[in-house]
Amino acid sequence: MFGSLFEEEGEGYSLAPSGGKVVKGEGEPPSPRGRVNLSGIKNQGGTCYLNSLLQTLLFTPEFREELFSLGPKELGCLEDKDKPEAKVRVIPLELQRLFARLLLVDQQSASTADLTDSFGWNNSEESRQHDVQELNRILFSALEHSLVDTSGSAFIQRLYHGTTVNSILCKECGNISQRQEDFLDLTVCVRGVCGLEGALWDMFVEEEMFEGSNLYRCGQCDQLVTAAKSAKLRKLPPFLTVSLLRFNFDFARCERYKETGRYTFPLTINLRPFCEQTEDEDSEYSYELFSVIIHKGGCYGGHYHVYIKDMDHLGLWEPPEEDTKPKVQKKKEVRAYTEPEKDDPLSVLSSIIAQEESRSVLLDQLGQRLMDKIGSSWSKKYRKLHGPISKFLQNHSDVFVLVNNGTRVALKANPPSPVTQPSSPAHPTPGSSSTPDPVHNNTANPQLELGLEMAPEPQGSHWFDLNDSTVTSIHERDIEKMYQGKESAYMLFYRKTLLRRPSGALRNPGYQVPSHLLEMAEEENRRLQQRREEFDASNNSVELRLHLAPRYRLENGALKPISIEQKEATNLTFDRRRTVGDLRMIIYQKQDLWEGDMALTVARSLPAGLHLYNTLTDDEVSLYSAGILTGTDLFVWNGREVCGATVQTGAEWEPVLLTVVRPSLGEEEEGEGGGVGEEGGSGLTKESRGFAGRVTLGEVREALGEPQESLLCQEKRGGEGGGASGWRVFPPGDMQRTLKELALKDGDALLVLEPQTQDSSVFSMSGDMVTVTTPSDCRWLQVEYQPERRRKRGEEEEERMRAKVPASGNMLLCEVKQRAIAELQLQEHLAGVACCLRQVDRTGKLLPPVCEELSVRDAGVRLMTSLCLCPGTAPKDTQLFLYFSVGTAPSSGLEGEIIVERSNTVKQCLKKMLESARLEGDGWHLRRLDWCEEVGEALMDEEASLSELKMSHGDALVITEGRLPPRGFLKLSVWLYVEPSAYPVVSMETEVNGMATEGQRLDVMTAVGAEVELRTVGQVELSEEATLEELKTQVLTLPALQYVCVPTPAFLRVWQLEGQRLTRILRGQQHTLRKLKLSSGVEFCVQQLLREEDLGPKEVLLRVQMGVPGERGYYPPEELVWDASRDPSPRSLRSALASTYGLSPDSLLLAKHQPHTHTWETFSNWSQQVSKRKKKKKAESLLGAPFHLKDGDIIGVKNLLIDNNRDFSNQQDEQRLREEKEQRRKGGQGAGAEVETNRGVGPEKKMEPIKARKPEVALSINVGVFR
Repeated sequence: MFGSLFEEEGEGYSLAPSGGKVVKGEGEPPSPRGRVNLSGIKNQGGTCYLNSLLQTLLFTPEFREELFSLGPKELGCLEDKDKPEAKVRVIPLELQRLFARLLLVDQQSASTADLTDSFGWNNSEESRQHDVQELNRILFSALEHSLVDTSGSAFIQRLYHGTTVNSILCKECGNISQRQEDFLDLTVCVRGVCGLEGALWDMFVEEEMFEGSNLYRCGQCDQLVTAAKSAKLRKLPPFLTVSLLRFNFDFARCERYKETGRYTFPLTINLRPFCEQTEDEDSEYSYELFSVIIHKGGCYGGHYHVYIKDMDHLGLWEPPEEDTKPKVQKKKEVRAYTEPEKDDPLSVLSSIIAQEESRSVLLDQLGQRLMDKIGSSWSKKYRKLHGPISKFLQNHSDVFVLVNNGTRVALKANPPSPVTQPSSPAHPTPGSSSTPDPVHNNTANPQLELGLEMAPEPQGSHWFDLNDSTVTSIHERDIEKMYQGKESAYMLFYRKTLLRRPSGALRNPGYQVPSHLLEMAEEENRRLQQRREEFDASNNSVELRLHLAPRYRLENGALKPISIEQKEATNLTFDRRRTVGDLRMIIYQKQDLWEGDMALTVARSLPAGLHLYNTLTDDEVSLYSAGILTGTDLFVWNGREVCGATVQTGAEWEPVLLTVVRPSLGEEEEGEGGGVGEEGGSGLTKESRGFAGRVTLGEVREALGEPQESLLCQEKRGGEGGGASGWRVFPPGDMQRTLKELALKDGDALLVLEPQTQDSSVFSMSGDMVTVTTPSDCRWLQVEYQPERRRKRGEEEEERMRAKVPASGNMLLCEVKQRAIAELQLQEHLAGVACCLRQVDRTGKLLPPVCEELSVRDAGVRLMTSLCLCPGTAPKDTQLFLYFSVGTAPSSGLEGEIIVERSNTVKQCLKKMLESARLEGDGWHLRRLDWCEEVGEALMDEEASLSELKMSHGDALVITEGRLPPRGFLKLSVWLYVEPSAYPVVSMETEVNGMATEGQRLDVMTAVGAEVELRTVGQVELSEEATLEELKTQVLTLPALQYVCVPTPAFLRVWQLEGQRLTRILRGQQHTLRKLKLSSGVEFCVQQLLREEDLGPKEVLLRVQMGVPGERGYYPPEELVWDASRDPSPRSLRSALASTYGLSPDSLLLAKHQPHTHTWETFSNWSQQVSKRKKKKKAESLLGAPFHLKDGDIIGVKNLLIDNNRDFSNQQDEQRLREEKEQRRKGGQGAGAEVETNRGVGPEKKMEPIKARKPEVALSINVGVFR
């Protein structure tokens, strides 16, 4: 989500006719909407995830109408939000205003700055990457909290809330145990699943059986029984949100990665098979897809955009590659009109316009239509008598009328149909004052007001790609491109097909919009129109790319440069208000050697090469009217041929780049060139060839030099699987159809089968299908073996032994091992030695051994992959292979391996692990590892079996010292906070010094300049329901503290420890340990105080250090309790410090010390923190991002009256940075090889340095209290 990913595509020009080169500067008005008539959203630096979700909610009509139904009486007014007594629900109000701007204001993109300000986000939050699935839940939660006690308090639940039910059926007595769960979105697995329907089938159809050694204890039978566990959808919401789990964690490499495999999802889905109740009509279970949020990039950064179906037809959909040249009228339609006299231009032009279906013609295409009609241009035929064509139209205003901002001409006596064209130019854009009347906005047709042409829409239309500020039309089939790859679908939004939109909502952006928001949009449109008129004079140049014909040749139906070294295009800056004739004259002057006619044709670079479209024939038309924008390619030629070859122009002749696939005629292929993607296998060759889109398939066959008996086949999407690919044979009737009619596009594969190859064993024909079978040499498994003999110094490492074993999906893995041992001739070497087969991941790490009782397919082993033959026993089907380590996570590379029965209890498993690790005693317990390979929760139930705990192959456990506490009790480690020598409190330190042993002492630095020492004093065991006061009392009974005298527990401060650092102070004397979220194994330390302390929830204990003037050092730190409950801004903290030191707040400069990076982060001066939009002080909370002030943080203070040095760093910071840099340099040498050698995976290799990434910060939205 960084770098160029945020740069707006198409910057410098607009899709609207007024687009030209945009020179960014002060006072520049926003660009108007593009041809699609939809508004995008500006990216604030890293808010593409927010933009995608907001566009989805906007194009959920029921959501925005529920939001618009809430009036100022319930939400309040934004003008009153700064009044302390007013309850203004800022978030829904800002969301309403944003939606109104997106619907009604004529601008290419709207800003979300006001909305993110209402979230409490600052600049760093707006540029930080976040997850759109997380935002979806947090935004819904924020809206629900903001709408408490209003009529819209439950509309999120009404639209998105659904329920699932989990059931366990006892096979003995038939008792069903059920548990209901609510959801606002369904999270489905991507890894190992081919598509959404398969994932739903696994979740809601497949049953999990409890049988054999894995039985279920029935509450009614009161015994272990066979049971079946299943889940069903109980209540379906009107809108179903599906989140795809594309991000996973690689435990081998300790990093996240993105699943980029193919994952399909349907455009319509029937959820009946997944529901508990199935008696209703099909329509009750039918959903249609209307939004797909897409993520492009990896798991540490990327970019979001969204494909959306416009349910209310608010946008103007057009084919993405639609040719601007109109279609040629049919002959029978031309005959319906009387042939006009060629000498009368009035009748000729009237006839041309009357013959059009829309009863109008683009102004810049009228000259071309005239030439097609009479065979001569306006300049040659009529200009001498009637002047320029534009002047002629103006002089005959009683006959002709200009519409669409002057870009189209129609007959005044026969205006264009209201279905296809507006009746007058009085309603140009949303920027006009013709905002829909709030009283009649249910029936208004905004497309008439927008002045947009509405043509018949093809099947699958009204899908748009909303990519921040850019909105483009897409085909429905383009969604299939998002099934896989780095740019793939991430969230899916479905709506019930029963939800029908009222007729008044179609093509009506003002539908149900409140009147005050309509007035706001009308006023903004007036201001925008005025600014654009003023700015128009300063923005009238376009950048053109001129392609000269002598530099090109015609090849494969497209124009390609003759020389690669020669520059393809010449850049030219030109005033767009000047005419095409002026441009032609400038080019004549620059090309002194040009001879003959000169034609200027709009060109476009396609995969097959450069293609020509419409020619600029009317010299009197300006570039503005001709639709020439910045970046337009113009081809300069004679209008007929290039290098002697005739060039066909127009969209119908667009070249298509096809991949021609042929049999290799027995020649052995090398490398990857002989395959066809992943399914072709050897024996086939590929060649890219371009063909004009209007040529027939028979002409393609002739161009390839193939006889008429040859077959042409098109690849079937999805393939056959199982080592074969399917191709459909084109029937003889398709030989007369063009490539455009056959819907062939760039990159499509075309298989050519000559008569002599049709009987090959590689090809088999069944009906109109040809199957290309994968050769037998692709059905194999490679088994590797490396002897464990230790190498001597200077001796080369012994090469691995490899054998390619023929295999199939049904072959047992034990048979694969036997064949591999025979192939490698290891029968004598491995006689009496147990060995197993293990898969290897892409990092070279060995995975758990595979069960040799299973087949290759059942074990999940793919053909044409590698297995490693390793010493050790293979687990049986009833056993588990587990990793374990003692005291630390196994990521250190020193873990052990063990095979246990699935039916073994936790206690039995622990006993075997202790025996394997040669440990004695019963003071041990087992803990799991969490998702980031850190020691997690303990396995509390030692009598539970591993199968009941859902342990699986390859799971890792940690043997941890200490007994498990009884159920409901916590076992906590206690440390003593020993004050530095400069501190006056020494009583507890004096008492403990004589009792602590050397093994109990641990020095931990928590902050720069504070030598804080922590000493262990023992452990306490007490109930989760005990209060903090009772915890302090129990701590004082420890033997190490028995001689310490504390008047009351309030004289003790309790710190929680995480990673040997002080993190937070436990507050609330009567709060229970459960409420304080303490669990077994948590460590905390106690600190003796000179006075009682009872901190509030928003009181923060800070360690303040005043800088020594003129030196790079600080005075000893002092404690400051800062009350941030009313005002958490830097101003409040500066005022508290000024009161403490007796100084002026304006003379203080503050900074927070970052102990992890040994840097200081300066607080911005509150008197200068000004919003550029509202010109007033902006509230900034130090408790939120990016400072996140918490207990124990060190605050540096500079008195600017006597100290001009604004640098807070000191010599200790620099020294520690140098030490860490040296440690990283030393740690990178040989570390990777050591880890690999310890694991016994393979050859030594250095680990690549880990790229430093920015720390991840949780996403949050601040909401006020409205109860």
